[in-house]
Amino acid sequence: MTSYLDASAIIPALVEEPGSGAVDTFMASLSDGMIVSDFAAAEVASAFSRLVRTERLDWHDAASRLSDFDAWRESATEAMALQASDARLAGVFVRRFDLMLRAPDALHLAMCKRGGHRLVTMDRRLAKAAEELGVAAELLG
Repeated sequence: MTSYLDASAIIPALVEEPGSGAVDTFMASLSDGMIVSDFAAAEVASAFSRLVRTERLDWHDAASRLSDFDAWRESATEAMALQASDARLAGVFVRRFDLMLRAPDALHLAMCKRGGHRLVTMDRRLAKAAEELGVAAELLG
């Protein structure tokens, strides 16, 4: 089964964080393909923008790391485009108030559901919601 990485599973590979070791271990042991959607890539760029705004990284370092991410994404992963049907399904998912999903997380789940992919995340609530919705998930960390 192909692994779909959300931004929470990508950022620790690019910036030292408490979960970096778990992400590195997962990446080294992965034998199937990886998907990084256009949407997840936008979230990664947004996270770097936040790191610059909060002065955790300077903009030169952030730009360099994003360039490395783009090269890695191009060479080691498959892309996946967001479709209108994903947004509609995400709308259904967020109406499940018991899941407490934010729209971006619901979009990741909808894309995984459509493609039959395993969601890889560091977000416990998202992994639990995936289980409730019949989406395979791997919680890192």
